Amino acid sequence: MKQSQRLHLLIMSALFAAAIAVMTAYLLHIPIPTGGYIHVGDALIYLAACLLPAPYAVGAAMVGAGLADLLTAPMWVVPTLVIKAVVALLFTSRSPRLLCPRNLAAAAGTCLLSPAAYGLAACLLMGSVHAFWPQFLGTLVQGIGSGVLFVVLGLALERSGLKARFSAA
Repeated sequence: MKQSQRLHLLIMSALFAAAIAVMTAYLLHIPIPTGGYIHVGDALIYLAACLLPAPYAVGAAMVGAGLADLLTAPMWVVPTLVIKAVVALLFTSRSPRLLCPRNLAAAAGTCLLSPAAYGLAACLLMGSVHAFWPQFLGTLVQGIGSGVLFVVLGLALERSGLKARFSAA
C-alpha cells in the first residue's frame, strides 16, 4: 500500500472516530439507570467497518467510542474498548456493497452481542448480577436503533455509489 493510501485511510479513520465520539456522547444521548446510556453512535462504527480495512475500523471504533465514554461515563472506557473492537471486526470492507449479507448479519448479531457484553461488564463494575438486565435491555434498544440507522444510511449511501468511490480513493 502506498503512503498516500495509508494517509487517506488514517485521515478517514480519524474523521470516523470524531464522528463516532460526537454521535455517541452528545447526539440522542439518553442515560440509563446502570450508569451507561443509549445512543446511535454504533451505526457509524458499522459504517466505518464496512468502508475501512479492519485495523483502521477497529482504531476508529475504539478511539471514537472510548473518547465518548471518557467524556461522559469514564467507568465504561475499558469495556467499551474491547467490545467496540470486537464489533468492528464482525463487519467486512471487502465486499463491493455496504449492505452485503455478512454486514447485515453482523449488524443483527451485534444487537445481542453488545448488550450481553455490556451486561457482563455491568455485573463486574457494579459487583452484582442484578446489574445485567437493566444494562442488557438499555443496550438492546441502542443496538436495534443503531442497526436500523445503519441500514437506512447504508441504503442511501449504496444509491450514491459511495463504496465504489471510497474504495477507488
